[in-house]
Amino acid sequence: MLATLALRRCLFCLGLIISLGNVCSVAFVVGQTPHAPRFQSSNIAVVDDDLPTTWSPESGIVWTAEIEGYGQSTPIVAHDQIVVTSTSGDMKDNYHVTAFNSADGSRLWQVDVANPSPFKNTPMVSRAAPTAVATDEGFVAFFEGGVLIGIDTDGGKTWQRDLVAEYGPITARHGLSSSLEVDQQRVYVWVERSEEPYVLAIEPSTGETIWKSPGIGATAWASPRLIDVGDTQHLVCSAIGTIVGLDPATGERLWQFDQIDNNSSCTPIPAGNGRFVIGASDGRDAGSAGQAAASNGLIEITRDGDQYQVDYRWRAKKATCTFGSPVVVGDTAAFVNRAGVLYRLDLETGQQVSVDRTAAGGVWATPLATKQHLYLFGYKGTTVVIDLADGETVAENRVWNAENAESSLGGHKIYAAVAIDSTLVLRRGDKLYAIADIDQP
Repeated sequence: MLATLALRRCLFCLGLIISLGNVCSVAFVVGQTPHAPRFQSSNIAVVDDDLPTTWSPESGIVWTAEIEGYGQSTPIVAHDQIVVTSTSGDMKDNYHVTAFNSADGSRLWQVDVANPSPFKNTPMVSRAAPTAVATDEGFVAFFEGGVLIGIDTDGGKTWQRDLVAEYGPITARHGLSSSLEVDQQRVYVWVERSEEPYVLAIEPSTGETIWKSPGIGATAWASPRLIDVGDTQHLVCSAIGTIVGLDPATGERLWQFDQIDNNSSCTPIPAGNGRFVIGASDGRDAGSAGQAAASNGLIEITRDGDQYQVDYRWRAKKATCTFGSPVVVGDTAAFVNRAGVLYRLDLETGQQVSVDRTAAGGVWATPLATKQHLYLFGYKGTTVVIDLADGETVAENRVWNAENAESSLGGHKIYAAVAIDSTLVLRRGDKLYAIADIDQP
């Protein structure tokens, strides 16, 4: 039963999806700089602006926005809009893509699509978990029922596909949660299902398939990530027991790495040329922590002639993750375990720099960093702000009162956070909260 609960929680950790590494090329409008054009992207580089450090349900919240239905995806911020996805109905009958004004939270537009593959709407399965991406033309969104849709910046639907009709049912334990990935030419869709999993590269403006390649064939709630390797990139996908690297242009499998376990939900996080940080869970059995820690660490891709070699540069000794990915913070990698213990390890050597128990508890959203602070978003609603200089807790904050934490869809949870200049936006299943320092001009 405990193992089942752990697996169920994995699919909710889709919010790092915010990562802190090197930015790969993203297909956004020339002259515009999207704040967060894809899953984890507001944490791919440390946020330059100062963010608020203290708030409460009574102070610091500058606007809120209601989201139709419920969703677990990360908001994306591009084209001067905040875009989120959600689903509604007893059988997840409808999917929604909604854009909000970042200044005041007002709704700009909403696209509603019928779900061609209804499934009971419960906390046991993913609910609009895949995060959309921004492209030059607008946005591309994907839902676990197989709907893949292109939308322009005014909310007009430009194309739509039904991947279930094309390639068969998407059957996966607790549903599908892999977010989309994007570069200048392609949007990448990873469908890791129980039979014949696959990865697609599609043309953003038309939705047409560029290539289709086999998936991994293992349990995964992680998302694909583009990793810089020399003067090229690899599309890296991580599922339990296996990580693979694909050629983004052709879908060819360039390498496969199998010396890992329990890597069901953490997305690979760029950590410099040819390197990425990977996280794994220690499960519900505390006695397995040491064994699981060895699957957490820094992996390096090198080239030997025509072949790529992949191996750990270092493995953690004690640090583990739960369902939020580790992040790169300066010259350290930060891991948060299921009890809210924060480990910071030297990025070059893996040596432990610090370890601190925080009040965040389990973290499903990827942490966010500024130059001064690290933000840990506990899924139960407590955000802990850590001073990066001394490791001390600056504040413990909430946007709703703890006694009001339950909802009809399994309780209120923080799934993701993004930064928009000096404003922090938290995503709950049914609501957005914008937080700002009201003392700033």
